[in-house]
Amino acid sequence: MFDKKRVSRLKWACRRGMLELDVLFMPFVDEAFDDLDESQQLIFERLLTCDDPDLFAWFMGHQKCDDPELAQMVEHILNRVKV
Repeated sequence: MFDKKRVSRLKWACRRGMLELDVLFMPFVDEAFDDLDESQQLIFERLLTCDDPDLFAWFMGHQKCDDPELAQMVEHILNRVKV
């Protein structure tokens, strides 16, 4: 479902205005995105449409994401970083 062009767009969308988000998203899309199943890839793509302040708050633990799918993806990315 994700051809090279779509993955290239995802990589571009991973380039955020905040270094804290860049260091999470860029390695994730380069190293772990292909290991996600199709539904998880779509959730990750949707996560990238969220506003930077919300993403920052979720990833830094200042706020809980109300969307269960997005919250699970945030947790997945954070768990990968901890390993």
